[in-house]
Amino acid sequence: MTDKAGNAGARIAMLALAATAVLSGCAPVYRNHGYVPSQEQLSMIEVGRDTRETVGDFIGKPASSGVLESGGWYYVGSQWREYGWREPQEISREVVAISFDQGGKVSNVERYGLEHGKVVPLERRVTDSNIRGPSFFGQLLGNLGVLDASQVINGDQPPQ
Repeated sequence: MTDKAGNAGARIAMLALAATAVLSGCAPVYRNHGYVPSQEQLSMIEVGRDTRETVGDFIGKPASSGVLESGGWYYVGSQWREYGWREPQEISREVVAISFDQGGKVSNVERYGLEHGKVVPLERRVTDSNIRGPSFFGQLLGNLGVLDASQVINGDQPPQ
């Protein structure tokens, strides 16, 4: 009789383990990619005063920067959610763009978010003498979703 009780206990343990494995597969898994400085770190940067060197000391050098030596620095971070067998979904994206003037001093600090597929400026600090149109990165993100794969493959022109 103890043999049957032992087998029943083993079966219950295996069933509990299998149920735990199945249920844990249904829990969402979150992954973070990239690095975006916090608001507290960005508040230490003074537009018109800080340089590339001091910004690098405060928040670190980014993985991405502008094409030219005088180009800006870009910090990009995103969060993805994986839920079971479904395709991973990007649930948030933030971009911090720090522009420098010809003398290497900070001329602009901008924070962008991606809300419902559209680029949204979350914060912008600009010197009075450096007001200009959207930054290169803002224009780049602004073009997301404008092209259709069929336009690229077939060579069709987008509607104007």
